[in-house]
Amino acid sequence: MINYNPKDWSTFIFHIHKSDTFRKLWPLMLAVAVFSGLVAFAELNFFQLSKSSYVTNIGMMHSLLGFVLSMLLVFRTNTAYDRWWEGRKLLGSLTNVSRNLAMKIKALKLTEEDVRFFEYGIPKYAFALKEHLRERMYFGKNSLLIEVEEGKHIPNQIAGSLINRFYESLEKGAISQEQFIVLSSDFNQFTDICGACERIKNTPIPYSYSAFIKKFIFIYVITLPFGWVFSLGYFVVPIVPFILYVLASLELIAEEIENPFGEDANDLPVDQICNNIEKHVEEILG
Repeated sequence: MINYNPKDWSTFIFHIHKSDTFRKLWPLMLAVAVFSGLVAFAELNFFQLSKSSYVTNIGMMHSLLGFVLSMLLVFRTNTAYDRWWEGRKLLGSLTNVSRNLAMKIKALKLTEEDVRFFEYGIPKYAFALKEHLRERMYFGKNSLLIEVEEGKHIPNQIAGSLINRFYESLEKGAISQEQFIVLSSDFNQFTDICGACERIKNTPIPYSYSAFIKKFIFIYVITLPFGWVFSLGYFVVPIVPFILYVLASLELIAEEIENPFGEDANDLPVDQICNNIEKHVEEILG
């Protein structure tokens, strides 16, 4: 995630960051500029069409479809941002659950061995969930404390090991039945958070919807020069690529943030959140 000062306008306007959509779109913008120039030359010099030509009425189509396209892009962007914000709330819940569980374990005054086990296991669940959402394998340091099997759901294995340790403490009489019931709700939240994050990651926007928007933007932009050339002349060469930049950028931004757990510039700071969980749990149980 990019850390920035929202009040520094000059940075936004004059600096092109590596995540800026302009870097991704400039080849297509250049191609559209060349296409617009060819259309302008053909209509004005080769075919010598006049302002009374029926081709000038294409602009009526753009006026109608422009409103429809804007509504689609607004819905697309809002949907993607909702997924991004829900992911942030889930990671915030994971942080709170980890801290609360660590504080409760500290208050129970378990054996030193049990405390060290939970000091290792609680933050490692966060790291395992992060790698799981990025479709990578995670074992972590001192993995002998919690044994995991490759190819299986590692966050579930870590959560299961934590719960089994609590059952053992209950059987040994280290904690009471009432304390076990209270702590079980925290463990349940780990699985709930994992399932909600998996839902966001594994349920992208329907393919037909995403494909339709891209085709709609492309057809809308490449037909602009045909009707606008009589009003703008060769000014369609810079104007049409700029319109492509605006419309396509909204779609690219939505694509990037709809899966907020990756490593793109605008994704959530998952690594930082996991490091904070590890730091805070060690402070509490250390």
